[in-house]
Amino acid sequence: MRVPTYPDRRFASPPTAFEEVDVRGLEHDLERAVEGEVRFKPGDRVLYTTGGSNYRQVPIGIVIPRTTDDVVETVRLCREYRAPVLPHGAGTSLAGQSSNVAVVIDFSKYLNQIVEIDAGRRLARVQPGLILDHLRKPAEQEHRLTFGPDPSTHDHCTFGGMIGNNSCGVRSIMAQFYGPGPRMSDNVKELDVLLYDGRRLRVREGTSGDPEIDRRLLELRDRYADRIRERYPDIPRRVSGYNLDDLLPEKGFDVAAALTGTEGTCATILEATVHLVDSPPCRSLLVLGYEDEYEAADHVCEVLDAKPLGCEGVDAVLLEDMKVVGIHDEYLSMLPDGHGFLLVEFGGETKDEADEKAHKLMAELKKGGGAPKDMKLYDDKEQTAHVWEVREAGLGATAFIPGKPDTYEGWEDSAVPPERLGRYLRDIRKLAGKYGYESALYGHYGNGCVHARWNFDLRSEPGIRAFRSFLDEAADLVLSHGGSISGEHGDGQSKAELLPKMFGPELVEGFREFKSIWDHDWKMNPGKVVDPYPITSNLRLGSGYRPPQVKTHFAFPNDNGSFAHATTRCVGIGKCRRTDSGVMCPSFMVTREEKHTTRGRARTLWEMLNGEEIDGFRSEEAKEALDLCLSCKGCTNDCPVSVDMPTLKAEFLSHHYQGRLRPRPAYAFGLIDQAARLASKLPAVANLFAQSRAFKLAAGIHPERHVPPFAPVTLKSWFASRPSVNGGGRRVILWADTFTNYLEPEVGIAAVEALEEAGFHVVVPAGHLCCGRPLYDYGMLDLAESYLRKVLGRLGDDIRAGTPVVGIEPSCVAVFKDELVQLWPNDEDARRLSKQTQHLSEFLCEQADGWSPPILQRRALLHGHCHHKATGGIAPEKELLERMGVEVEELDSGCCGMAGGWGYERGHYDVSIACGERVLLPKVREASPETLVVADGFSCRSQIEQGRTGRRALHAAQVLALARQFGAAGPPGAYPERAAPERPEAGPARAATRAAVAVGAAAALAGAARYAYARMS
Repeated sequence: MRVPTYPDRRFASPPTAFEEVDVRGLEHDLERAVEGEVRFKPGDRVLYTTGGSNYRQVPIGIVIPRTTDDVVETVRLCREYRAPVLPHGAGTSLAGQSSNVAVVIDFSKYLNQIVEIDAGRRLARVQPGLILDHLRKPAEQEHRLTFGPDPSTHDHCTFGGMIGNNSCGVRSIMAQFYGPGPRMSDNVKELDVLLYDGRRLRVREGTSGDPEIDRRLLELRDRYADRIRERYPDIPRRVSGYNLDDLLPEKGFDVAAALTGTEGTCATILEATVHLVDSPPCRSLLVLGYEDEYEAADHVCEVLDAKPLGCEGVDAVLLEDMKVVGIHDEYLSMLPDGHGFLLVEFGGETKDEADEKAHKLMAELKKGGGAPKDMKLYDDKEQTAHVWEVREAGLGATAFIPGKPDTYEGWEDSAVPPERLGRYLRDIRKLAGKYGYESALYGHYGNGCVHARWNFDLRSEPGIRAFRSFLDEAADLVLSHGGSISGEHGDGQSKAELLPKMFGPELVEGFREFKSIWDHDWKMNPGKVVDPYPITSNLRLGSGYRPPQVKTHFAFPNDNGSFAHATTRCVGIGKCRRTDSGVMCPSFMVTREEKHTTRGRARTLWEMLNGEEIDGFRSEEAKEALDLCLSCKGCTNDCPVSVDMPTLKAEFLSHHYQGRLRPRPAYAFGLIDQAARLASKLPAVANLFAQSRAFKLAAGIHPERHVPPFAPVTLKSWFASRPSVNGGGRRVILWADTFTNYLEPEVGIAAVEALEEAGFHVVVPAGHLCCGRPLYDYGMLDLAESYLRKVLGRLGDDIRAGTPVVGIEPSCVAVFKDELVQLWPNDEDARRLSKQTQHLSEFLCEQADGWSPPILQRRALLHGHCHHKATGGIAPEKELLERMGVEVEELDSGCCGMAGGWGYERGHYDVSIACGERVLLPKVREASPETLVVADGFSCRSQIEQGRTGRRALHAAQVLALARQFGAAGPPGAYPERAAPERPEAGPARAATRAAVAVGAAAALAGAARYAYARMS
């Protein structure tokens, strides 16, 4: 393989030459030497082609080390084969430093532990793959300590990446006033590093651990000391360039600080010792509303005099973008009056102490000129969290705005002295206007750091030239204000070419010497920071970007009808790499595999369309990447840029299997409505057959799974046979989904009774109707469309009359609310049905005027179905239960892991159970026997029942039925689910008919068996 390299390291030049690397030999030797995982296949390499940046480079291969010795062996073999090396964390870097033609060493899967917390010395030793919040949470809970710098990616970014980029974050202000300083380099005490030449060193203040390196560093420092003092701006957020200033005598010759922020270009970090700071247990958030963001920025220094823990800025453009995108609409009204805002956090030992600091600042601001238009203080944890969510949604709110061009990073983290921030904001907005660029301007105002995403044209030659010209002028502008080109995200490739403007040619030569001291072979992340690739090279898009136009089933209305654009929607934030909260991404949470993130799957699909490594919709690599996607829709709600992986997966599978047979589970589960329809004729026979080993083998079902039994009477049969009941109120269609109708009619009966008690006239459509939910999971989109056409035709009059449709099963409600309008966004009936469909609890809370639910004084664990959370949320479910008097504990349990038929499949069983065991199943086991377990999803209830919990979960409708039947105290004794109404039994005549049919069927089967035996003998 031809790998880029430097033509002559004596002279400054990007990697324009090439060197042959024996990739097959390197892969072979790594597999023999490394205990961890070695991955050189195309489907693995494409996952690491880009971070959160505008750049794309395909790596040589991936190594996922299990031990530090694995890392040492990997670097040794790369050195033998002359292969470049790129250390890798969460891969969220925005400047291009986390992609390269190199062997990527991914620390995040295994080397992710806290080695030690020394509370007395306020220090922590951590492995490079440790997620920031995985240190902060135990440090705060056990020692009331925390780590200062906290990027918005705090729940998934790793320490190795933070050290590499010299990260900061919201509470770098806290670290500045109450700790060692605002940047990562201020908060690192000691680093255990591995050099490309094999030396392993422990670097700290005073020494690198190697006398020869110390000598060369001191000589370098002394030679450049005057230039360093002259050219390095003394501001909180100087992140650009190498930290040569930390080698100065007045900085204590801090070698660990100097290596921080080198972006993997000098050494590989094996372990870090970092400083911890006090974490005030109580926080208050003061939001100041100004006329605009410029006035807000003008008053930052007054706020800093109060020494807060954080000081963030938000402008009106960001809030408008959030409204258009539909992010946190419900929280925007909480903000005070104004068009530019400062979010100021205070801490204290008590709430009163934190509030007092805020009130003191409010009083001071009222005295001076230019007081805020409005001020609001939040000291309630939930309210405060909601306001912070508005700020943290910045990147997601600015990436893809309907009606506007796509936006990109590239000038997204410039920083100036805080006292000059207002003037800089005015000037950068004016400069951007000259180029026709627009962006929200928000970020870490207290440190003078501004975040933005501009509508650059990165797909045409003129657009790229304009982009490059803007960067030159923007760099000149920020430097004229005494600022830094990068104030948080580093230089990588996107800004490194601009460093001579900031530091001058002499210091840039000093950077080259500094790198050579550590990496004399220049094999560590080459082409980044020093002697970089040009800014406009290696663009992921570029003037040659011509994605194929794919004819699709889904309309992709949010992506201008383009499957290709939908795959581009992922901007690499990596929120799908969270491990302990939210829904997205359940398979990653239990495997820690990049392939099983929304980001990894989106990248794979992008490469399938545009790259050279994997090819087309028949690609097995793409199918493999999508295989562990549970289609939970977590990404549609949790992803900041709303990547819709279930839709992409369904579309991919429809093309992948076009004209070909699908795997057996696709027919067993995808066509469950047809199978259930037949089974309902002879449910006893069907149930006997469904539990047999032969059926499970034929259907691809794991032997540990129990196939839910078909009910003796369907919901529709029960409803048709009962006397007509008219609640006297509004007509309501109760959607009898396949699962409720054929498998758990008792849930449907409870829903009917609840709606009628609330005064509604319930109608259950007769005949066989199915939304086709399972068809999407297997890409059977032609059939899915025909199912929905039938629904629209059958319900057309009611839809046009505005009749509400109430769903029992969340996943089927989601089809009407989501898939339906994704297929036909311009179909009026489809849009009406989508708007008129509600979950049962949602409908009862919003539409049942004058109705009070029956009282039930019990505790309950509430697990929300993923599709429920993605299509409105489960807040109404909790509200309904609490109105009943139930004490609700809402679990942050993510996806249960069953996901319809997915968790029944032989190849998915282990991951399915692991998803359940992450939170849900242990919580159910821990619950007291008297506690209700509430889960509206059929598959969620199945997972709980089959997860060795000894419990059975109830639908909210069944909880209402218990309250009506037993009163406020509920059923006596433990396990209240055992008292829930049973499913109806078939009447005598129906049973006799079925028995006769069953005898005939058995005789026929016996005759067929005898005939087959005779033929064989």
